[in-house]
Amino acid sequence: MEQAKRHGSSAGNEQEKNTEGSSGPQVGTRYSAEEIHDNVKRAAEEELERPTGELVWSALASGMLIGFSFLAVAFVTSLFPPSMYAAATGLAYPLGFVYVVHARHQLFTENTLEPVIPLLEQRSVQTLKRVLRLWSIVLPLNLIGALLFALVLAHTQVLEPHLRASLLQAARTSTEGGFLLVFYKGIWAGWLIALMAWLIGSTHDTMAQIALIWLTTAPIAAFGFKHSIAGATEAFYRAAVGDAGWGTVSWSFELPAILGNILGGVVLVALVNHGQVSSSRDDKGEH
Repeated sequence: MEQAKRHGSSAGNEQEKNTEGSSGPQVGTRYSAEEIHDNVKRAAEEELERPTGELVWSALASGMLIGFSFLAVAFVTSLFPPSMYAAATGLAYPLGFVYVVHARHQLFTENTLEPVIPLLEQRSVQTLKRVLRLWSIVLPLNLIGALLFALVLAHTQVLEPHLRASLLQAARTSTEGGFLLVFYKGIWAGWLIALMAWLIGSTHDTMAQIALIWLTTAPIAAFGFKHSIAGATEAFYRAAVGDAGWGTVSWSFELPAILGNILGGVVLVALVNHGQVSSSRDDKGEH
């Protein structure tokens, strides 16, 4: 999530900045695949070195903020007829992701791409330990944040009563399917979120980033793909209001969604996008 924070500060250092990947592309009007790779890698390395306390708060905030996708879907779908449900969810769903990305918070599904790039670049036990440390902090805290958001929605009067039916419908639609189907659809969601993280590394422009977030997250809701963190808010909401058991939502939704998201992000984005530049980097002697 940190790719967008680097901007050039001096025209006199343009050549040096281009070499570091922190300003414009070295050739043409768009970043090359290798330049995007370096933008993602540099940001990921910084996150891998962050103190535990900072990661805890960042991941907790991300888990809570992503719940606004759930709220947005419930609100917008309440305004549309049932025949427009898929289009309405696609319109509203990206809201929480926009908040999380531009607040620079840690979202686990982005981490199926970002820290994996340094690991592919430097295949060592030490780098693997750093990646697993990051995951072991971010994933639980994302889920705790989602749980807190869901409990507030379920047990307080923060929302108008007429929205509760829409909340429950959105939660059921998002978390239904059973273990195998959720796992399969989770692969697609993981693919799109990791792709989002990759594409954000291609531009410093805020409006372009928002457009890329929308283009990569709207299909998750519109096509019924399963996102483990945004969907956790909905799964936990169902359990909190008594619509499903905690064990049921954990086994039939949360676990397969996490596994699918990891597979989609690591295999379909991290490995593929690293693979398209690895040979040229090896020729340069970079490891």
